[in-house]
Amino acid sequence: MSNKTIAKFCVFVILSALVSGCSLVSSGKSDATKETRFESVKTTGKIADSEITESSGIAASKCQPNVFWTHNDSGDEAFIFAMDKTGAKLGTWKVPNAENVDWEDIALHKDGSGKCFIYIAEIGDNQSKRDDHTIYRIAEPKASAQNANATKKQPLATEPADAIKFVYPDSRHNAETLLVHPKTGDIYIITKRVSGPAGVYRLKSDFGRDGAVKAEKIADISVPAIPNGFLTGGDISPDGKHVVICDYSAAYEFTLPENAKSFDDIWSQTPESIDVGTRKVGEAVTYSPDGNSIILTSEGKNTAILEVMRKN
Repeated sequence: MSNKTIAKFCVFVILSALVSGCSLVSSGKSDATKETRFESVKTTGKIADSEITESSGIAASKCQPNVFWTHNDSGDEAFIFAMDKTGAKLGTWKVPNAENVDWEDIALHKDGSGKCFIYIAEIGDNQSKRDDHTIYRIAEPKASAQNANATKKQPLATEPADAIKFVYPDSRHNAETLLVHPKTGDIYIITKRVSGPAGVYRLKSDFGRDGAVKAEKIADISVPAIPNGFLTGGDISPDGKHVVICDYSAAYEFTLPENAKSFDDIWSQTPESIDVGTRKVGEAVTYSPDGNSIILTSEGKNTAILEVMRKN
């Protein structure tokens, strides 16, 4: 765990204690009076690659079965790592034309032609000093056990990354959550706040244009925890009907109403808390390719991979 991560978590605990009267309040467990839509959390394995020390984002491939992508937080170079659900290594890649200042999340998108792309969120800004941020996009490389010997010293290489630079329409923000809509390809960034609800911002997937684009603010959202906007990762379900987001200790799911006229109606819904057990510093969550479960990781070496199944 990096000094930066320790500092972030300490601030979270201290502020939470102050807000809640010296007790940490978080709805990591679902309300016992409400029937949850999820089973109990299970451990599927541990991250085998010791070079993955801060799994700050995770995404499930939509083109390769049982392949999950992750990356380290700031302090690393532009590397991505592949593994399966047990944590077994499936390769290490350097991303040309990309820089890891503060990578915070990762997402997968399968376009209309059936090609899969990895999106990487260069959106961290703990000190609120950055005027613009970057979303990188690369074609998903082929992961396999034959690539397990690749390391950061001798990595494979992805195709050069395309990029979108963006600015917020209101002020500087720190953010750790990247979502890509499975049908429209729209990009969503959710901010991380200790003093109120998180903001949801949208970008069109318009890679290759010159200059920075202005993100559009869509909504403010809160989760049943203190702080209520201290969000660290997320994903949109493959059918576009759910959004899962997490903080350090819990996960929460928003569900699109059946009569919704727009996907963005989802942000006005009340999220369900999901019991994800104990995580060291939880910053990463993704849906499985079929949307029937969520997968989570934590920062730290050889940390557990967790899965929570949706009830039938």
